[in-house]
Amino acid sequence: MLRLYAKCQYGVRAMYEIAKGYPNDPITIREIAQKQDVSIPYLEQILGRLRKTGLIKSVKGPGGGYLLTSSPDKVTIGAIVMDLEGPVAITSCLDPEEGCVKIDGCVVHLLWRALGRQIEEFLNTITLVDLLEGKHFEAQVLLAASTSASTLINDEKRDKTVSV
Repeated sequence: MLRLYAKCQYGVRAMYEIAKGYPNDPITIREIAQKQDVSIPYLEQILGRLRKTGLIKSVKGPGGGYLLTSSPDKVTIGAIVMDLEGPVAITSCLDPEEGCVKIDGCVVHLLWRALGRQIEEFLNTITLVDLLEGKHFEAQVLLAASTSASTLINDEKRDKTVSV
């Protein structure tokens, strides 16, 4: 079963709460924790990472909390996932830190890589505004599929010329 880590799930949920206050109504970590049923220490790690990558900023003092650094229509779920977990690697052989020793002879490497790209492309078509509006995502699935088909064909052509 393919699963996103809890860090991504909680990160997206926290960003959803932060997006509600854009542009001038910061939300505290305590409010996010209560609304999303996430521990404050775990949220501190997640929000610290998102702050370092520049997706959010903290506002000090009374009435302070967290705000988005960009409009919610500019922040994709893909960007949040990338900042928290890095590129989608659905198998260990696609993880840049682990690598694959059988890449040249692997019959499914291109399949897993293409699937990972489809997931990334899908997540990059969804913004925080989409979540705020309660949007359904069937159209994004079709868009990601049509975009990925041409990307996959081009990648396969490149791979064949590179590996020959």
